[in-house]
Amino acid sequence: MDYQGQRIHPEHHGGAPPHDPRRYAKLGETGGDGLHPPPPYRRNVPRYDSKSHDKRGRGCCLKCICCCCCFLFMLIIVIAAFLAYLYHYYDPKPPSYNVEHLDVGAFQFRPDFSLYTEFVVIVKADNPNDKISVKYEKGSSIDVLYSDSTLCSGILPDFHQVPNNVTMITVTLKGESTFGSGLQEALMESRHKKRIPLTIKVRVPVVVVMGSFPLRQFAVLVKCSLVVDSLSPNKKVQILSSQYDINFEL
Repeated sequence: MDYQGQRIHPEHHGGAPPHDPRRYAKLGETGGDGLHPPPPYRRNVPRYDSKSHDKRGRGCCLKCICCCCCFLFMLIIVIAAFLAYLYHYYDPKPPSYNVEHLDVGAFQFRPDFSLYTEFVVIVKADNPNDKISVKYEKGSSIDVLYSDSTLCSGILPDFHQVPNNVTMITVTLKGESTFGSGLQEALMESRHKKRIPLTIKVRVPVVVVMGSFPLRQFAVLVKCSLVVDSLSPNKKVQILSSQYDINFEL
């Protein structure tokens, strides 16, 4: 029997063809029976929330600023408390200075309208502090002036003044200055009235020592306005009035 020329066909027993449960739809098409194409495959990528990152960054900056402010505030309080303790412990008081005595060793007018003078000034320096001493350094100067013209000059000795101490400083001043006829006449008139205005200017570098700790050096400037009754040599000079102005120079 020739089987190769024969084809085998499935038999249908008088009815509809067998039902195939698989149903398909083409991509991009929608059938009338409500079938939809399967959704494409997508990968869910996590989003980067920049706003939340900025908020966290601002929060960290605010915390750092608050910490720095608190630290500075506490540091200021500690320093202020320490300075208040030092102030109450040492109880600083400014020293005082007075011209106690003035002697005239020479007061000579010369034919060339120059004036030679020699004064001896005694200055009283009072240190009223209990725990603070004062060191008077080198480089000081003291000048005696009449009507803004220097009569004579000198220097103060350098020494260390201990607490609760009064020191009498003797300074010898010498000088030769040029006086015009007008200034000589004014000076002679003041001597005749027995009211001669003089100005003594003192500049001295000092170092304040608190206990055993020396502080930074500064200069004491003393301006003393005196009125004396005489400038005759070998005669006691009486100080009629005095006024003091003390400043400091860093």
